Amino acid sequence: MIEKLKIIVCIKQVPGIMEIKINPETNTLIREGIENIINPFDTYAIEEGVSLKEKLTASEGGSLDVEVIALSMGPPHSEAILREAISLGIDNAILLSDRAFAGSDTWATSYTLSKAIKKIEGWKIIILGKQTLDGDTGQVGPELAQILNIPFIGYASKITEISSNKMIIKRLMEDRYETFEIRLPAAISVGKDINIPRVPSLRGKMKSKSIVIPVWGIDQIDMDEKECGLNGSYTQVIKIFSPEHKYEVKMVHGTPDEQVNEIYSKLKELSII
Repeated sequence: MIEKLKIIVCIKQVPGIMEIKINPETNTLIREGIENIINPFDTYAIEEGVSLKEKLTASEGGSLDVEVIALSMGPPHSEAILREAISLGIDNAILLSDRAFAGSDTWATSYTLSKAIKKIEGWKIIILGKQTLDGDTGQVGPELAQILNIPFIGYASKITEISSNKMIIKRLMEDRYETFEIRLPAAISVGKDINIPRVPSLRGKMKSKSIVIPVWGIDQIDMDEKECGLNGSYTQVIKIFSPEHKYEVKMVHGTPDEQVNEIYSKLKELSII
């Protein structure tokens, strides 16, 4: 009997520029006229999901049917990044899109993703990029695992062993490597040190153009409007602004000893020393 195993890769659409502009009235990103891309760290999650499928399929000798599914929450035009993910080797994709999801903080986002994942039968592994360019919090991965009550390993740098029921994962910390053995189902987040993302294949591009990507709203994942979006968020953005940088230059004169004393007094005045 062939066992089925599904790998879910969570990806997000982000602005494709480093310098973003903020609407001062709504405190939200101004996205009009900006090219959107797959969050860069998510490209490594995509590659790892596809690579794990290839390893599992080869190691299990055809007894394991592995499917990699990309899952994204966002506006309707987020479908474009899901099609790009399919061109990179993802098998299928699901878009979570509903006006009720707007304004979600990391917790509401994680909760919404968890409701969708629970509807996908046979999932064993969830892979995410370690953080997104726009939010930059790195919170969705551990929050999602907490909600689903599964193990989570962040900053995974190499999966050294994998089977249908466990993984051995290495991650690089500032001063050491750590190795974990975890039972599936489990979630991991990855960065750019785990692999080199492949380029789209011709076959993948053809598939991405023709595949039907289902769109799930609150009704499809059995959510209440009070549980998602702004209503389901524990945090709200009150104000976003770019810090104003001011520089003051003061010349120090006198003998070397006098200069040292004056600099020391100024640093002490500023509580720097």
